[in-house]
Amino acid sequence: MESRLILIHLLIKLGVAAAVSSSLVRSLEFKSLLFREERTLRQKIYLVLWFGIPIMIGVWIRTSQKNFLAGDLSFETTLLLGMVGGRVAGSLGGVLMAFPAMLHGEWATLPFLLFCGFISGQFRTMALDKDDIWSFTPFIDQSVFRLIRRNLPRPRLFDWQIMFFITAIGLRFLQTELSAYFPHSVFSLESPDNWWVYSAIYAASVMAIGIELKIFNSVRIQIKLEEQERLLLHARMEALQNQINPHFLFNTLNSISSLVRFDPDMARDVIFKLATILRRLLNTSEAFAPLRDEFEFIDNYLDIEVVRFGRDKLRVVKELDAASLDVVVPSMLLQPLVENSIKHGLGPKVEGGSIYLRSRLSNSKLIIEVEDDGVGMGGAQLEESSSWSGMGIGMANISERLQVLYGDTARMTIDSHEGKGTRIRIRLPLVESASAVPEGFYAERSSTRR
Repeated sequence: MESRLILIHLLIKLGVAAAVSSSLVRSLEFKSLLFREERTLRQKIYLVLWFGIPIMIGVWIRTSQKNFLAGDLSFETTLLLGMVGGRVAGSLGGVLMAFPAMLHGEWATLPFLLFCGFISGQFRTMALDKDDIWSFTPFIDQSVFRLIRRNLPRPRLFDWQIMFFITAIGLRFLQTELSAYFPHSVFSLESPDNWWVYSAIYAASVMAIGIELKIFNSVRIQIKLEEQERLLLHARMEALQNQINPHFLFNTLNSISSLVRFDPDMARDVIFKLATILRRLLNTSEAFAPLRDEFEFIDNYLDIEVVRFGRDKLRVVKELDAASLDVVVPSMLLQPLVENSIKHGLGPKVEGGSIYLRSRLSNSKLIIEVEDDGVGMGGAQLEESSSWSGMGIGMANISERLQVLYGDTARMTIDSHEGKGTRIRIRLPLVESASAVPEGFYAERSSTRR
């Protein structure tokens, strides 16, 4: 065959390798099989079928259409299967992909590919660091540089990538010799008269393996990054939750300290309520809770705040839609809002005031409002609190938690007028819980001890 046609076939071969690997890696099932460290025998068979069937079709096309020799990637795919699947997968894959060639009379293909799959799988067991497999590159100069750099502090002459590169070249040379000594027994694209083209044939085989591995490794890295992002998000939520709880505890202990000297009995009652609150915080590690649990938590919190402010100076009015109480919301959502109203709204007001708690469903959204008739904020204060940092640690954390959990589907807004009060409104997507709340439960609670 002319050298020009051989080079064209080699380019097409690399394109076929990239196209097949890119198509396979789009499947979730294939990715779950490919990126496992350990596989059962059934999973190895499934992996072989995913790899082998497309290549079998390519071999069948090569035997049927003499002008499409680039469709045969059985040698390269067998080595790849051994690398990622081990000896059993490599050997089974070699036998499967040799089947169309055997029907075509190429009898040496089966034992040759079986041997290649076993040797490649043996190399997988020799890899101390499995990342060496996924980072294999056909550019040997990079591997040599890595070998030298690794041996500078502590000699370690064996380099997996260099050894596999040499082995792949050696197996490709064995294929050349088989085709020379036993013509038509095995398929091999050769150009003995042109050493440049001859070298390109060998390079194309190694590059086809490298291209497929690079495509697989890029998806593998993306999956790992997504997993790390998920773990980081979980850690971030735990950090925010842990930051809220000590902040609340600090303020509550200040309230108790003011009662210990002149009203020990009331202090004991407040400590009991605080113990109830802490028990709930310690007994749950969930990021979400039904809205009714949040209001129960607020009842205990407000019982403590009423003691500190006085029954005549802190009034609580609830307007709760019973249908909204089953909706699941982030834990510790309401306490920072109520605390902010008491501290910044009613605290500076000598005569005290009222807090209004509202919840309702509207247009497939849960709307929660915490409003006070305190001192409010002027324009300068509103501008300062536009990023919620000026509203304190609790409010800033609530805003960040909503952004982390819901993204753009949740919204928290503030409406304040100096001398009239502040209203904070939260809109959340609906997340229904399984249980229901009896009607009138919160109507009864809202009228007690306030």
